[in-house]
Order: sequence, then structure tokens, then C-alpha cells
Amino acid sequence: MNLSQAREKALDIIEEIKKAIIGKEFTIKLSLTCLLAKGHLLIDDIPGVGKTTLAKALAKAIGGVFKRIQFTPDLLPSDITGGSVFNPKDNAFTFQPGPIFANIVLADEINRASPRTQASLLECMEERQVTSDGVTHRLPEPFLVIATENRVERYGIYPLPEAELDRFMMRISIGYPDKESEEEILRNHQQLDDLVEKVNPVTEPKVTIAIQEKVKEIYISPMVQSYVVELMRATREHPAILLGASPRVGIHLQRCAQAIAFLEGREFVLPDDIKILLPFVLTHRLILRPERKVHIPSLMEEIIEKVPIPLI
Repeated sequence: MNLSQAREKALDIIEEIKKAIIGKEFTIKLSLTCLLAKGHLLIDDIPGVGKTTLAKALAKAIGGVFKRIQFTPDLLPSDITGGSVFNPKDNAFTFQPGPIFANIVLADEINRASPRTQASLLECMEERQVTSDGVTHRLPEPFLVIATENRVERYGIYPLPEAELDRFMMRISIGYPDKESEEEILRNHQQLDDLVEKVNPVTEPKVTIAIQEKVKEIYISPMVQSYVVELMRATREHPAILLGASPRVGIHLQRCAQAIAFLEGREFVLPDDIKILLPFVLTHRLILRPERKVHIPSLMEEIIEKVPIPLI
């Protein structure tokens, strides 16, 4: 598979997801960007805008296995990762995989679970494995955790700690559809209860893995890499930011930029790719000074304006 063929497959995935998520092509592209960059996605939004539908449609389009985990205060780590179960036939304990063993895992309302349960995802997301009774079990590839947070709820939740937020490559919101898109959604729901039924598999997991490898071939020049570093350093020096971006943020930003350039049909990363992706990769990782009243979008604009754009 060459680069052009890989891109055609990726665009086919986007077209299939658009059958279920109407009027949100950029959001779909961001979610696929996260998958191709081998990251994980946090969706922070209100109920009913299609967070679950997006995850299910993505899984179906790539021909992958989808699992949904409803996070609740009584959810245990073993309910996610699985554990050893006694098998009377063999008179021994055997490992029973949990729902984390899937290609696309929807961690629904992740902030409702206890910190202990949230922490059980850290090894899965970072190492792509589960360790049980000293034995390591590899997770399937491709592997993407899509976690959702309900921004309306304020009671009975456990905010995600910074260490876990840092494991999410991107945070996005879907938002309300425009008038025309919402009318189309209603028309489509006259025929189908679940719009994901319209989505067809256009690839398979091993092909998606091959596409991920092709994304790594997208060239990013030393000048653009230097631009990423300067943006990271600007967050550490800003007076309104208590804790700026870590080197991991720069790595994630570079990988996302390679993926978005790939989807745009280019073999190289532009500074504009970095600028477009910066808010989605960065904002959920910053810790602001509590005494400073800061508007996050304005802060992002200020940081981008402060750092000179390289001429390539």
C-alpha cells in the first residue's frame, strides 16, 4: 500500500462516518486523526450530541471491535481490564479479558468512576497492555480509547487528574448541529433508530495499522519541529499558566500534525497544521493560575501570535 492508497482508505472511513454524524466533518476528521496518530480521545460535551454514535461509527467503518463501558461510582478496575477466574474443568485460574480488549473502547462518562478505577486505564492507554497476576496481556491493534465527560453534571463526579488527562492526545467537543443538519438527522431517524446501521466497514484492523504506519512517513521539517518546541516553551513562560506543556504534548502535537497533513493529501507538515491542532492537543493539559481570570481561546490566540511562524 502506497501513501495515496492509504489516504483513499482513510477518506473512505470519513465518508462512512458522515452517514451517522451529520454536519460535523471536521470533528470526524479530528477523531480519525487521533486514531491514525495512535492516541486517545476525550470528548467533553453535553448529552445527546452524538458522542456514542461517533465512537460506534468509527469502529464499524474500520471493521473493528467496539466495546462500551458505562463508568459508575461502583465500577471496579477488574470490570474494565478483566481478571483471573477459576475454571473447575481445569482446576486452575484463567484470565478472562474485560471490555478493554477491543479496537475502539468507549469510556462513557469517565468522570463518574472513582480515581482507582480511572487509574486502571493508565497502563492500557499508555502501554497498550493489561497486567494481571504478573502476566502481561497485549491489547488488540489498532486501539483507541474514546472517553466522554458530561460538562453539565457537577455532582457525583471525580474530575480526571492531570496525569490521566495527559494520556489523552486530544480533547474535542461535537456541539450542536446547524439547522440544516439537524433537519437531516430527523429525516434519517424516520427510517432508522440508529444511524450507525447506515455505516459499512470499508477496511479492516490490519489495514488501519498499515495506514498508521504510513502516517509516520509524513515529513516534518526541523523548522516546524522548532516551531512546536517554541510553542511549548511559550506556555511554560506565560504568567497566567502555572504548569505549561510537557515534552509529551509536543510529541503528540507532531504526530497529530502528521496525521492531519496525511488526510489533507500532503507529504509534509505545515505550520498551519500545528496552529489548527494546538487547542485540541494542549488546552486540557494546562494548569492555570487560580488568581488569573483567563479566557482559554484568547490565551491560545495570544500564544500563537507570540511565537513567530517559520517560513518553509
